[in-house]
Amino acid sequence: MDLKELTTFRTIIQEGTFTKAAAKLNYAQSTVTNQVQRLEKEFGIKLFKRGWDAELTASGKIFAEEVDKLIHHWNYVLEQAKSLQKEEIGILNIGVIETLTATVLPIVLHKFRECRPNITCNFVVGNTDSLSQALLDNSLDFAVCGEPYNLPSLHLEPLYNEKISFIVSKDHAFALKHTLSLEELYEYPLIVGGKNCLYHMRLEKEFSRYSAKPFYYSVSQISSIPSFVQEIPSVGVVPNSLPLSSDVVTIQVEMSDPYIPIGLLQKSSIENISSTRKLFLQYLKEELLNLQGRVGLT
Repeated sequence: MDLKELTTFRTIIQEGTFTKAAAKLNYAQSTVTNQVQRLEKEFGIKLFKRGWDAELTASGKIFAEEVDKLIHHWNYVLEQAKSLQKEEIGILNIGVIETLTATVLPIVLHKFRECRPNITCNFVVGNTDSLSQALLDNSLDFAVCGEPYNLPSLHLEPLYNEKISFIVSKDHAFALKHTLSLEELYEYPLIVGGKNCLYHMRLEKEFSRYSAKPFYYSVSQISSIPSFVQEIPSVGVVPNSLPLSSDVVTIQVEMSDPYIPIGLLQKSSIENISSTRKLFLQYLKEELLNLQGRVGLT
């Protein structure tokens, strides 16, 4: 069964005879007859009674009641398939680290929607560990995050370096100090991201040079850390791009390497990238360049 056969069947009903239907469709009458015979063979039923007039059988009447719906559905499926081929509709599943959701993603999505209004974008917010696992599970198309450890099947294309920042409330004792060493931070608890957070792990590496470790509070939602430091005498550890209120200030702390590469994480096996994905990534990279200028990313 194909769309032409369904259209021919409907035209026979509308015109009343095979001959008139053939003339309307600009077909030879034998073509019309063959198309009806193919339908009857495929369904295993007789659609028309023998005779000059195209009189429907009981089964043909039932089929006739549904033919308009079938043609409409067939046309819909074809249009959807054509749109997919042109990449005008579809879904992108995108993983992002938390700091990009407030600063970059809304602007990127606004630009992207103007060119691909029928592409659905599902954003999954998480840390590098959770996003890399989602990529391996095929629940994400790509992610913008750090580089996971010991996962050779994933490849990171670096886009920028995120600096680790230390923050305190504006009335904190450290707020007026010019530069602090890591050891001086031991005086207060540190509020950091979860244990699988790259910022947390980088900090652990820095403190491994010392005989003692500071006291930690871990918060999986990094954007909430500024609220904690306003209420608790503490030092927060956040990415430099995280927006801060006027009640929180950044302090200078000496670190051997305060930078974490952030980039596009994809499966290493990917060879051909769709034009839709390329367009989204183009807007993303453009906005990240703008962000670098605003917050001093490198």
